[in-house]
Amino acid sequence: QVQLVESGGGLVQPGGSLRLSCLASGSIVSIGDMGWYRQAPGKERDLVATITRGGDTNYADSVKDRFTISRDNAKNTVYLQMNSLKPEDTAVYYCNADRALVELGLGSRRYENDCWGQGTQVTVSS
Repeated sequence: QVQLVESGGGLVQPGGSLRLSCLASGSIVSIGDMGWYRQAPGKERDLVATITRGGDTNYADSVKDRFTISRDNAKNTVYLQMNSLKPEDTAVYYCNADRALVELGLGSRRYENDCWGQGTQVTVSS
């Protein structure tokens, strides 16, 4: 079973920066596409950014040119660098892995799909 744990959230003033990290743990052989999503109070969860295993990225229009997603496959970690933060960025940020290949033992493996972390709070306020 794959576990994702986000960290790096907190309180920051408008115009400030923050870097989120997501560490995947378990008997992981490889992880496919990963992404960051966010959910503000009373709203649905929205996509922020995605990154393929090869490093191709995609961003929501609202964060393009301000946020940067990256990953370190050797460490099973994905990052989100957030610059020029706005109050509208306030939300709980969630990490996602669309597919992970997991070692079960004795040479047996299986795929796990749609893995999610517990979320980390980001608050942008003066």
